[in-house]
Amino acid sequence: MAKQDSIVLSHWYHLFEGMQESTQNFYSSLEQAINSRNLKDIKTSRIDYKEGGVFSAKREYLRVKRREHLFDICAAPYGNGFFVSWWLGEKIGFLTRILLMIPFVNLFFMRIARPFTYYKIDTALMFQESISSAVHEVIDGITKTKGLRALSELERKPILTNIFTR
Repeated sequence: MAKQDSIVLSHWYHLFEGMQESTQNFYSSLEQAINSRNLKDIKTSRIDYKEGGVFSAKREYLRVKRREHLFDICAAPYGNGFFVSWWLGEKIGFLTRILLMIPFVNLFFMRIARPFTYYKIDTALMFQESISSAVHEVIDGITKTKGLRALSELERKPILTNIFTR
């Protein structure tokens, strides 16, 4: 999503102080948790996003894709902790990206060509809930094993971005 191949709908993040974990182990555990849910049309892959400009280092994300929805998950050591974030987006093509840059055309396009429907919202929320639940399942397993505090309900809530404002 950092390459602007989607519209961000929601995201979530948390830094787990005092938790050390391998990114690869986290992603493997997460893929198992996702697969255990028997979700249809789900594909997982590893993708690299540049941390900045052309010559910057890359960061590996776990991507979960279902039809037009993308779920990019980052897990990485940070200082004495471990950072986890996810981004839910709706994939857009090149032409759509161009149309969204044109003032007034973008409003018309989003309302007429890509209407905001209950079905679209429900589908995005089901996908979000399924994958974020898998993320929290893996996190809960790690924090319990390491004797760390579990996340509160407030700390588990996603930040909804564009899901209700298109």
